[in-house]
Amino acid sequence: MLKQLAFGEVWKSHFKTLAQYVPIVARVHGGSHPEFHKVHKLFEAISSKIKETDSKSLDLSKEFEGLREVTDNYTVPEDVCGSYQEVYRMLSEADQAYQAI
Repeated sequence: MLKQLAFGEVWKSHFKTLAQYVPIVARVHGGSHPEFHKVHKLFEAISSKIKETDSKSLDLSKEFEGLREVTDNYTVPEDVCGSYQEVYRMLSEADQAYQAI
């Protein structure tokens, strides 16, 4: 239960910023980093599942696996802005907290 709480706390602390940054980063960097459009879709899928699913039956394994794959384990490209870096950092933290459940 405590571990599950940790994921919820991490997600809650990052969600508002992620919800703001992810669409902007997709718009700004999507042309040169088309993989970020997949990141955007996966973020939306995670957000939807969290809103619609009982926390006891929440399964985000597929989405976080997809994020790790498309981001090469959250490796930040060299030619991106700080917002892009923050998105990867926050998603990585959420992923780690989820994996600890």
